[in-house]
Amino acid sequence: MQVAKNAYSASAQAIAGLSVLDGFWQQARTSSPWGLQRWTASLLAIHQPERMIPLDCPWWNVAATREIDAFLAARPAARVFEYGSGASTAWLSRRAREVISVEHHAGWHARLGELIADRANVRLWHRHLTTSAYVDAITEAGGQFDLIVVDGRDRNACLARAIPFLKPDGVILFDDTGRSRYRSAIRNCGLKETRHFGRSYCVPYPDFSSILHA
Repeated sequence: MQVAKNAYSASAQAIAGLSVLDGFWQQARTSSPWGLQRWTASLLAIHQPERMIPLDCPWWNVAATREIDAFLAARPAARVFEYGSGASTAWLSRRAREVISVEHHAGWHARLGELIADRANVRLWHRHLTTSAYVDAITEAGGQFDLIVVDGRDRNACLARAIPFLKPDGVILFDDTGRSRYRSAIRNCGLKETRHFGRSYCVPYPDFSSILHA
């Protein structure tokens, strides 16, 4: 499965660089964020934050993204904590007052840091997985959050660590909840789950993202 995903990603990146698509990218950036044109463009932007960030979409299920977009629109002063940085970090920075994002991969952290260096409301942290520093990063941030995103490594541990820092009316976006290894942690976390399945940015197949709430 991973071989197939890698082959798809490599092919998409090769196609995305064709000059004949310059007009397509311009149109996609101004199209509906929930429509087919933006989604199609995201398929070619997989693993390319340089293309994903201008498209203004995270690598989540489209319906879940739309729900989070509405949630943040109603909370312009929202604080967000994110496990697993990427195009979603930039997307969140356009919609929240403060975004703290923790990333385990040093190279990806540096690459993304260059792309969002101008976003004063973002703190992008690098923490190693060899200790508890990654999972415990939310304790370092302090305070409570309107939105917590669980989309990186050690997701079950991150979910458990994050819940005490969620505001009473806050939500958690947990990505890739179709994976069996996450189901028990979600069922037993004490929060209700709204599970979205269907069209998802960056992938040509339907996928899951869940929103957890009190």
